[in-house]
Amino acid sequence: MLRFDPTKSPVGQIFDLLNGAIAPRPIALVSTRSKSGQSNLAPFSFFNAFGANPPMVGFSASRRVRDATLKDTWRNLMDTGECVIHAVTWPMVQQASLASTEYPSEVDEFVKSGFTPIPAERVSPARVAESPLQMECVLKQMLALGDGPGSGNLALCEVVLFHLAEDLYTEGAVDNERMDLVGRLGGSTYVRASGGALFQLAKPVRRRGIGYDQLPGWVRASKCLTANDLAQLANVEEGDLPTEEQARALARALSREGLAEPNSLEAFARAERLGRARELLARAQYFFAENRGAESLPLFERAAKCALESGEPLLAWSALRCAEKVVTTRAPLATSA
Repeated sequence: MLRFDPTKSPVGQIFDLLNGAIAPRPIALVSTRSKSGQSNLAPFSFFNAFGANPPMVGFSASRRVRDATLKDTWRNLMDTGECVIHAVTWPMVQQASLASTEYPSEVDEFVKSGFTPIPAERVSPARVAESPLQMECVLKQMLALGDGPGSGNLALCEVVLFHLAEDLYTEGAVDNERMDLVGRLGGSTYVRASGGALFQLAKPVRRRGIGYDQLPGWVRASKCLTANDLAQLANVEEGDLPTEEQARALARALSREGLAEPNSLEAFARAERLGRARELLARAQYFFAENRGAESLPLFERAAKCALESGEPLLAWSALRCAEKVVTTRAPLATSA
């Protein structure tokens, strides 16, 4: 692997490395006001949430890489202790990017970017009307993380009032698909958090999966199943795992349901392209029943992978249970921890 020593590498190189590797990052569009009342608006992608009681968010108004100078946002926060932090969404991403331009301090980025300022209720800086999530904040602490070029200034802010578009709050939660957030990566690359970019991943908070260490060697050594696949298998609780008898019974039942076309490797591949995991298990069972054990093993593995991609880990386990009899060295698929 490449090695980068921060004490020997140029600051710009380290900055680009962090931007590209710690990604995607949410974007904070921060509105502040100077002591004289001058509005300022700037986006920051070194940004995240740090607690809910009290609600705390933080972003870094880092010193400029080229000359270590401080930004207007930092100065205004230090002077007034107030800001409004906005989410950046797809319909407003170009305007947010325009607001990042380094205009002189006396220039209002609301005017330059075309954003609409509207009054906040509990702080003095204006809100951005176009953002569907606006957080009125007070500065709790500013942590200087250095004084050289590219050094961070972590602004820890308490949210004193949230504003959220009504249509984005459904069933007690933010509707991420409708919100259409934008994230920042390295260089000029962004990501749109909507559509096919979104996926569901069950949290193992209230469950205790068997764990990666309880998967047998032959499964872990599979050239078909990826590390992500194996982790899904390991996230199933022991009590939910099908026995080999149950798996065989399911495979036989699927086989008896009949197939639309005669069993063959070509038909198997076609079903695989269509994501038909249950049909794949049935076809793999047909090959096994024809005493084609060595040939059926990778088919059971492919059926398991297809089931995992379809969000059916228990069906995947059934396919692997069926494969046990054709594994040269038998090993239990799961044991008590």
